[in-house]
Amino acid sequence: MNLVQQIQAEQARTDLPAFRVGDTVRVSFKIVEGKTERVQAYEGLVIAMKNAGAGKTFTVRKNSYGVGVERVFPYNSPRVEKVEIIKTGKVRRAKLYYIRTKVGKKSKVKTLVGGRKGEQGGQQEV
Repeated sequence: MNLVQQIQAEQARTDLPAFRVGDTVRVSFKIVEGKTERVQAYEGLVIAMKNAGAGKTFTVRKNSYGVGVERVFPYNSPRVEKVEIIKTGKVRRAKLYYIRTKVGKKSKVKTLVGGRKGEQGGQQEV
């Protein structure tokens, strides 16, 4: 393992839950305003994940007063305090960019009943 991979391994986060594209999540993000810091919650649908080692990011989309808002969060950032999974989604795509063009009920993602295999709450094979 070279020096770059070693530094990336040290900075990788393991405290965040295993979420995927299609899940509805609530991200608690630290915001610095002048000298004060506060935590802001951002809840929406994960439409994309980019896996690039230490530069891993995920994109969350929500509707705010009828306007679609997307935000990209760095996975390994210390400003991301926690990620809560609200709903697990059943999708067949790696990137859900088509959601941008949908309005109303068509922009919904089906809920995965029973969770995923190997995760808490899901059915496991014996």
